[in-house]
Amino acid sequence: MCVGVPAQIVEMDGYAAIVDCMGTRMKVGIIFVPEVALGEFVIVHAGQAMSIVDRQAAEESLQEWRRIIDARDAADSPG
Repeated sequence: MCVGVPAQIVEMDGYAAIVDCMGTRMKVGIIFVPEVALGEFVIVHAGQAMSIVDRQAAEESLQEWRRIIDARDAADSPG
């Protein structure tokens, strides 16, 4: 099973882009979504933007990712 995470396009340069994923910025390939525009959300897997998603779907997914991370962090903290 593959897992992709939503990220927002914040900079573009040819077939690469800088995305913001929950506050972390990274460079990804956009060759699979050449029509993507600045500000849009994409699903990122293995360093590539695989598809464009609408803002609402991206924000709902990000909320779930935050819940998972918060639960993990709570389980890891002592006491």
